[in-house]
Amino acid sequence: MARLLVRRLLQALTTVFVVVTVAFLLGRLSGSPAALLLSDTATTEQIDALNARLGFDQPIWQQYVDYLAGILTGDFGDSYRQAGVSSMELVLERVPASLQLGAVGLLLGILFAVVAAVIVQLTGSRGIRTAFLGLGAARQAVPDFFFGLLLVLVFSVSLGLLPSLGNRDPLAIVMPALTIATGQFVVYLRLLDNSLGEQFRLDYARTAFARGEHRFRVVTSELLPNAALPVLTIAGISLGTFLGGLVIVENVFAWPGMGQLMLSAVYSRDFPVVQSGLIVVAVLFILSNALVDLVSAAIDPRVRQAA
Repeated sequence: MARLLVRRLLQALTTVFVVVTVAFLLGRLSGSPAALLLSDTATTEQIDALNARLGFDQPIWQQYVDYLAGILTGDFGDSYRQAGVSSMELVLERVPASLQLGAVGLLLGILFAVVAAVIVQLTGSRGIRTAFLGLGAARQAVPDFFFGLLLVLVFSVSLGLLPSLGNRDPLAIVMPALTIATGQFVVYLRLLDNSLGEQFRLDYARTAFARGEHRFRVVTSELLPNAALPVLTIAGISLGTFLGGLVIVENVFAWPGMGQLMLSAVYSRDFPVVQSGLIVVAVLFILSNALVDLVSAAIDPRVRQAA
């Protein structure tokens, strides 16, 4: 177990280092932000002076070394747009809102898939399976931003039932969470449906039915925990794509999370904020995958033995 922890720690540090390096290089390739930070009437001397103050007059390797040294000492740089304010502080202020929306949307998507998969297995109906998969595939074919706008048009504009912007109202999370959940639904449903079908053909399932156990109890208590492992694995692997989709949903519903902050920082070339945001996303990705490993080990003893 100690060897596994050391290996995972090295993988985590390597991932963060690569993310930091890529973010730094891509930011610098887009040019200096001085021209955007100053007004249109700024002179060349003023732009050069700001570049010097921000360190953009240094060689690229020197800027990179200085940035890494700052990270090691806990200095992630101040925002270019908000002078004197730490870029990491700005990002961390938005993290709780993003985590709230992401967690609710992800859990709802998995819950919808579990309920649908259990219904399919209990009824054994091909028609119900086709209906669920067809609806899920149709939803997945619609981009998140367009589906979100449709929800706003129906439930906010036409019916006036739900707030469409911000997170001040507790009901404001309903539409963005449904946008995320329905987009993830069909992926987890296919995995669960296939996995449950495989579990039904195994000896322990046939033995349980031979003992006269109720079908609902066999499916939910014995088959479902084993069938859930592929879903947990895919959820951890696809988290990067999930976070990318979260950025779009946050901007559609004006949800005050990292998505809005990162997008505005990219447009304004606020490099410290972009870099700090990517570091936080990388850390969240690493922690979520570690959590998936722990949950998998708790569910399946074979995972614990392999570790």
